[in-house]
Amino acid sequence: MQYKTLMVHLDAGQSNDGVLAVTAVLAERYGAGVIGIAACEPVQIGYPEGDFSGALAVTERQVVDDELKTVAAEFHACPTIRGRVLDWRSIPTLEPVSHFVALEARCADLLITGAATGSLNSTRHADTGELVLNAGRPVLIVPRHATTAAFATVMVAWSDTRECRRAIVDALPLLMDADRVVLAGVGSDLPGIRARIEDVRDWLSRHSVDADVIVAHALAGDAATLVRIADENAVDLVVAGAYGHHRLAEWAFGGVTRSLLMGSDRCALLSH
Repeated sequence: MQYKTLMVHLDAGQSNDGVLAVTAVLAERYGAGVIGIAACEPVQIGYPEGDFSGALAVTERQVVDDELKTVAAEFHACPTIRGRVLDWRSIPTLEPVSHFVALEARCADLLITGAATGSLNSTRHADTGELVLNAGRPVLIVPRHATTAAFATVMVAWSDTRECRRAIVDALPLLMDADRVVLAGVGSDLPGIRARIEDVRDWLSRHSVDADVIVAHALAGDAATLVRIADENAVDLVVAGAYGHHRLAEWAFGGVTRSLLMGSDRCALLSH
């Protein structure tokens, strides 16, 4: 698979410099076209009795329209992707932003979005977990401070699940370009984990990707151990399968997927 069409989701009402910078690097590297996308949910304005204020609703719609125009201008003004723009799509929507973006992802090889932070307005930012769950495409999650997509060292957080098998295939272009690839597995049965990961290493070698295998006991939990491995190996991109367990249980108990979505300062490529 090659990344020939990138879709970048931009947040209305704030700067998108990091997401655009990463998109520009990847578009240049893979000769890809870029589709920009944004959406806003108008704030539902009302009173306890249930009567809506027409004047306030009109004002909110104008705010939404202005924010979408501003973010469209930001996208088109980015000089490093200007020559690769295929389309711009935006809409005020009463549905969750993630629903609109996930539907539109049908025309892209890779969906790029900013990492969620507590400061983001939920009516402007797509819920990252919902995007990963519903887009049917790999989702590259970019921290707010990111300025590059060099991705010299890539770590695959391996678990022997359908989601992880999907993720490593989706990430092949990035793995082939990396200076170093690390296959990391954590758990209690280290010989069994190593044997399964070595199968994956051999598969990657047939795609001309050399990989190092690291297995470790999850003494502080899977997520914490994977973060430690990533830190020790200067990893700048983590590849993982998303929601290998029941989504609600994983969210409630702080699983690996939640850590990658909410607690990381490095880019993550997730597939479901």
